[in-house]
Amino acid sequence: MSNNLSRRKFLKVVAGSGIAGFGVMVTGCKGESPGGKGWIPDQYQGKGDFPVALKGRVSIAADNPSIERDDEKCILCGQCIEACEKVMGVYGNYPLPLKKEVACVNCGQCSMWCPSGAITEKRNIKDVLAAIEDSSKHVVVQTAPATKVSLGEEFGMEPGSIVGEKIVGALKAAGFDAVFDTCFSADLTIMEEAAEFIHRLTKAQDEIPHLTSCCPGWVKYCEYFYPELMHNLSTCKSPQSMLGAVVKSYYAQKKGINPEDIVSVSIMPCTAKKFEAARPEMEVDGHQDTDFVLTTRELAVLLKYKKVDLTKVEDAQYDSALGESSGAGRIFGASGGVTEAAVRTAYFMATGSNPPDALLEWKPVRGMTAVKEATADIPGVGSVSIAVCSGLKNARDLLDGIKASGHSKWQFIEFMACPGGCIGGGGQPKADASLIADAKLKRIDAIYREDVNAPKRCSHDNAEIKAIYKDFFEKPLSEKAEKYLHTSYTNRHDRLFD
Repeated sequence: MSNNLSRRKFLKVVAGSGIAGFGVMVTGCKGESPGGKGWIPDQYQGKGDFPVALKGRVSIAADNPSIERDDEKCILCGQCIEACEKVMGVYGNYPLPLKKEVACVNCGQCSMWCPSGAITEKRNIKDVLAAIEDSSKHVVVQTAPATKVSLGEEFGMEPGSIVGEKIVGALKAAGFDAVFDTCFSADLTIMEEAAEFIHRLTKAQDEIPHLTSCCPGWVKYCEYFYPELMHNLSTCKSPQSMLGAVVKSYYAQKKGINPEDIVSVSIMPCTAKKFEAARPEMEVDGHQDTDFVLTTRELAVLLKYKKVDLTKVEDAQYDSALGESSGAGRIFGASGGVTEAAVRTAYFMATGSNPPDALLEWKPVRGMTAVKEATADIPGVGSVSIAVCSGLKNARDLLDGIKASGHSKWQFIEFMACPGGCIGGGGQPKADASLIADAKLKRIDAIYREDVNAPKRCSHDNAEIKAIYKDFFEKPLSEKAEKYLHTSYTNRHDRLFD
């Protein structure tokens, strides 16, 4: 430990002296609730004309796989508490003292609003570099849809710049053996989830409302606080884990590679994906689906270390077998995207026809509003009521309302932990607080432009999706699909509550 006076100790001294005017660091979050325009703590907007009031900080366990804190940088401003309580609905919603573990859904929103940079993702850059340099390993990487509209910001580009093909070129220049598109596995997720939803609607009504499961922060939140709803969670793995499972089975088989020799890396906008990758539930045949997760910010560090300039690299295409994607797979990164994609394919599965234009531009489920509602008329199924929720504090309010009424008016509910969805994930590029809401909107706009410009708009039209079912899975919800693409969850309620 350095003998120098740390920022944290300095602030303690300042607090004890009663000096005023330190408010830009310590005020609370007031005004508009998380959602609508994107959450921005009031501390960044006020005049700072109030007395010092050091607020403390959230607990972060040493073995947390997603985030960590440098105590020397912590200034006890309490912004991590603000994010955890007012945006994520975790802090303050469990009894003290702690029972079996530190409550954390691994979302990383605390890192986004930590003004001193004390809280960061737990980095896996060295692990990935070591794998790339190991000639005995076949290192593959996948890129999530939200990363393709945000990584450019780390290289001075405008928010919302679409850089998917540049990312592929950059990753190949950095030494990865194959580059796959998580949008492909988003299409795969939709095939399974749409089939599962129709099955529940027609044959398993006790599992309605159908709750999405592709957001690991939300899944863990449900395990902690709403274990009675775990049977409503979709059993589908997330796109990250589906692609990881496919890489070490279908892809390994096609390429004649021993799965033991494959290192599967994912580039995600989300710190909770690190927790998901380590879950024992995300394993098949003794192989973990995903070996390492890098956030968008970590990828920027890796590329700069490798001296790969995203603005100058040659564009390249995703590798075949797991590289094609539809517009539906590309909109997963925005709140409402999973719902819109699922309804497109559910309509096809029920009718044999692609959905009408209104469901290809489904405005009611788009945007930054915290909770959105819509109705879809699907011939042969009926009128389906849908809710889309982002920000876990909003999820708490919605679910508590359902519990109080004893009934859900919705049959399908999409949950995303972070406000706005993955475009606002805890591993995304940081921006000046006055600009972050605008950056989120530009990322969302770019995602929907990707959809509109895609040659295929629906997951079931993806040629590589058709091929993988023909050659490997046979059909959605088949025995083989259940083995590789579906999972179960863990009741964590007693880890926080008696």
